[in-house]
Parts: sequence; structure tokens; C-alpha cells
Amino acid sequence: MTYQGGCHCGAVQFEVDAPQDLEVEDCNCSVCRMTGFLHLIVPKSKFELLSGSEVITTYRFNTGVAAHQFCKTCGIKSFYLPRSNPDGVDVNLRCLTPQPRPVKIFPFDGQNWEANAHTLAHKSDA
Repeated sequence: MTYQGGCHCGAVQFEVDAPQDLEVEDCNCSVCRMTGFLHLIVPKSKFELLSGSEVITTYRFNTGVAAHQFCKTCGIKSFYLPRSNPDGVDVNLRCLTPQPRPVKIFPFDGQNWEANAHTLAHKSDA
């Protein structure tokens, strides 16, 4: 199924192909907890940025591997390039329109990322 998504102001727009019944992770690391990001990890081939590349800025922290992509205008992180799946894109479920139903939300212990990252590796398999 193809979902539409984007940032709050509409400058960043994308499409993502994912199953109709979604499973996402709710990570407890500091950045995800503070932003309320719900993780829908897909292969890069299932994601297409339609507009907004010129208004996207990148934030990196800790190891600097994950590329957290934000809209410069409204500040929303609707997707990013995850450290756990360098061959994938991690989309914020909350940035999809309309909101998919049903959704299964699984807790992910990102506070102990090194010990748990391997449980996400399969998410970006094509």
C-alpha cells in the first residue's frame, strides 16, 4: 500500500510503500522520546521524496551515523536515515496522512541501543 506523508508546513512531501497492517516501534531513547517518533522502517526502494529536499537539514549526534532529517521551516522530522538500517528509511508514522489503521506498536529499548539494535535489522530487507 502507498502512504502519503510529510512535514507540518507541507514543504517536505513523500510516499512510502508499506503493508496495510503496520507494525512500528516506540523507542525510549532521548531523541525519540522527546519528539514522539513512531518508527516505520522500510527499504530505501520503498521510499520516495516528492518535494522539499531544499528545506531539509540534518542533525547527527552520538556516533554521527544516523541522519536525522528535519524541515527547516516547521522543524518536523518526518523521516530519517537510521543507524540500525543504513539501507533503509525510518518514517514517522505520525507524519502519514491519513493515519493508517490498524497499527501494532512495539516498545523498543533505545536507551540500551547497542544491546537491542539487532532486533531491527530485518526491517529494511526488500
